[in-house]
Amino acid sequence: MTCSREPRDRLGPVAVREAVHRWLRLVAADAELAPYLLGVDRRRLAAVLADRLGAALGVVRRGPRPTLGVEAGALLDNRSLTEEQRWRVLDYLAAALWVLDLPVRAIVDAQRAVAGLLRA
Repeated sequence: MTCSREPRDRLGPVAVREAVHRWLRLVAADAELAPYLLGVDRRRLAAVLADRLGAALGVVRRGPRPTLGVEAGALLDNRSLTEEQRWRVLDYLAAALWVLDLPVRAIVDAQRAVAGLLRA
């Protein structure tokens, strides 16, 4: 019997939430990106990210879909990230997902799912 490589067959909401927390720790440890997290409701942010990632990876979430709200304007605080900073945030996401031994295609799909949130 072989183990499925499809994320939806191997992951659950707990693994997705852990990946999000790993990702946010990487962003917070980056001296240039950490200021973008100041004043951000990290629990709410983590819920939105887990929802997006769960959908991108095919992991079903139950309950209402969390949102940051229109007033938030962007994933991180309202200042715009540079293109290089956006790529770095997405690279940190890839690193957080890599430890789950996901196929590259799944990691790229996850990056695409959150890339739009990184625009102001």
